[in-house]
Amino acid sequence: MPTIIMSRPASKLDPSLKKKAYVFLEKLGEDDTSPGLHIEPIAHSADDRVRTGRVDEFWRAVLFRMKGTREPAYVFYGIWPHDEAIAVARKTRLQQNPVNGVTEIITVASPVTPVVAAEEPPLATPPLLVWLGLDREVLVDVLGLDPALASRALEAADQDELLAVAEGTGVVQWQGLALLDLATGTSVEQVQEMLGLGSGPAATDSGSEDERLLEGLRHPAARMSFTWIEDNDELRRVIEEGDFGAWRVFLHPEQRKYASRSYSGPFRLSGGAGTGKTVVLLHRACMLARRSPSSLVVVTTFTTNLASQLRDDLTRLDPSLPRSYSLESPGLAVYGIDALASAVLRHAGISITRDVEAVLGVATASVTGRIAGSSWEDALDAAGGALPPALRSPAFLSAEYAHVILPSRITSRDAYFRVRRPGRGVALDRSRRSAVWDVVEAYRMQARIAGTIDFAEAASVAAAYLERVASARGTFTADHVLVDEGQDLSPSHWQLLRALVGAHNDDLFIAEDSHQRIYGQRVVLGRYGIRVVGRSQRLTLNYRTTAQNLSYAVGVLRGGSYVDLEETAESASGYRSARGGPVPQLLPRESLSAEMDAAASLISSWLEVPGVAPETIAVLVPERWQRERLVNGLAERGVTVRTVDREQVKHGLPVVMTMHRAKGTEFSRVLLFGIDSKALPRTLRDERYADDAWDDAMLRERSLLYVAATRARDELALSWSGEPSRLLPGKDNS
Repeated sequence: MPTIIMSRPASKLDPSLKKKAYVFLEKLGEDDTSPGLHIEPIAHSADDRVRTGRVDEFWRAVLFRMKGTREPAYVFYGIWPHDEAIAVARKTRLQQNPVNGVTEIITVASPVTPVVAAEEPPLATPPLLVWLGLDREVLVDVLGLDPALASRALEAADQDELLAVAEGTGVVQWQGLALLDLATGTSVEQVQEMLGLGSGPAATDSGSEDERLLEGLRHPAARMSFTWIEDNDELRRVIEEGDFGAWRVFLHPEQRKYASRSYSGPFRLSGGAGTGKTVVLLHRACMLARRSPSSLVVVTTFTTNLASQLRDDLTRLDPSLPRSYSLESPGLAVYGIDALASAVLRHAGISITRDVEAVLGVATASVTGRIAGSSWEDALDAAGGALPPALRSPAFLSAEYAHVILPSRITSRDAYFRVRRPGRGVALDRSRRSAVWDVVEAYRMQARIAGTIDFAEAASVAAAYLERVASARGTFTADHVLVDEGQDLSPSHWQLLRALVGAHNDDLFIAEDSHQRIYGQRVVLGRYGIRVVGRSQRLTLNYRTTAQNLSYAVGVLRGGSYVDLEETAESASGYRSARGGPVPQLLPRESLSAEMDAAASLISSWLEVPGVAPETIAVLVPERWQRERLVNGLAERGVTVRTVDREQVKHGLPVVMTMHRAKGTEFSRVLLFGIDSKALPRTLRDERYADDAWDDAMLRERSLLYVAATRARDELALSWSGEPSRLLPGKDNS
């Protein structure tokens, strides 16, 4: 059977064409001699390997045929109308880069007679790459860039012009990304290392030309543009996902390296929104499951919605891998972190009593119910009289409980007097600690009466159980654990994960971004037995968001100071995008009614753009009550949208959701609505118990706005009525 190798399509597949493309390629993979395919060479073509194939009476596919070891191999390039396909085939060539061995598809340009221009005075500021000390020899002879591309790049005055040049590289994606790296000051040697240009197969005279081309298609840089199709399910996924899902298949060599290599302990992969941390994690999860089918590979993240998305993405990536739906069977298992804790408690059964006592000081097996959200307020009312007014705060007590008392497994007042409180900011003497403990005892008593525990307690108890079982048996429950959005997890969560998987090679893989921490307070991994020093890397290339949208989103972060999970300062500098687009629209209005008018008009205009699916348009708001009001306001203006809360996005209508709910999603067009000076969520106003706490709360607000802005792939707009939020770039960030 012929081998099918898909390239990033040079022609965008219309939805009506996708089914026909799949049928054509499925038949090609079964028998390329089938008469109905009409696989035909093209006379007077630049490459005698080029072929066209009949998709239907109007459409033809352009492919390249090579002699494989046993069966032929076909590289699929794209689908065009009949005459256009012939023209594309005649001027397109599959070749191996003579410098680095990467197989590429190039367009053969018509020869142009050079024109001798009059000498012009030198520019006051040289073009960007020239200013950085680069020249044609480096770009062409050292890196292997196309000579015409190198000439255009060397003429680009600034990063915007260079981005436009890089976007024109089409299917030869590695060359455009090399230019973007060079433009940000990355050395030629670093570019070679990141793209694998120094380690891939070089162009040699060994083997036939077809064999060399096939080998060059396996080069790390070539695999950014080509993927080898293993079966019809994978073929269907590649075609149906299109541009939105391309990142799931075509990995940057650096991403592929992190997904496939082995580590001597926990590994942390950081990076800004849209840099591909999650897709690396997904590919790694699949790799570990394939490598050891008898292993339990657990994938987890903070929220249920994100866990559901990860589960769907793993199915799209490789539906053949066995799934595990318990902690007792091998396979790939996906849990939200709190659901994982609950699964451990269910697995423990009645034996959990001793672990509840170790964590909470009371022997009970009532661990299935979860405590009400108002319980800290009730405990304060019952026992908070001795606390200073500033500390009569549910936010303070909740944080003290989650970051000090639970991870230290404090069950008595005396133990609380002695415990260290690193990173808490608020100093507590003995009398204040005693007053805090009064409230903690009231909180725990209310829970015992109700027969419930809270989510952090559940994670702590589950961790204690797993530690006890591992100590007794000498084995751990999971073989590998992969954590997405690690910046949002609490100390109890990390203790749970550390107890779930033993310390060994490839035990924990953590994807996180301190700039996207929108839940909870900062955590230092080393305090919970997870040491990643020397095993951390950072991704900086954004695949989702345009350069213009990314620049605006990063501007939101500039007013804050960020620290990662290793307690190291984290900067947003160096983030760059592989795509360009329009600058974000700012829509200030004098009143809420006028802001809704503007939102209705914008959404209507986006719906009229050809090829834009309604469900790829999203409106994001800071709080739930704004969501409901906006949905009603848009309906009054003739624009029908769909509210999204816990459910997944469905086809057919634009969506409205909170910024928190939007975490982990992406849309073609996004409007951030209601970004005014009063947009601070009411839940954060309880964080004023200390300057440090308030500063951290505001940092999370910046992160939330950054997360929301980076959901937009192509177009971003922001609206407000009255005064804008001071968190917006260019506003008062004090």
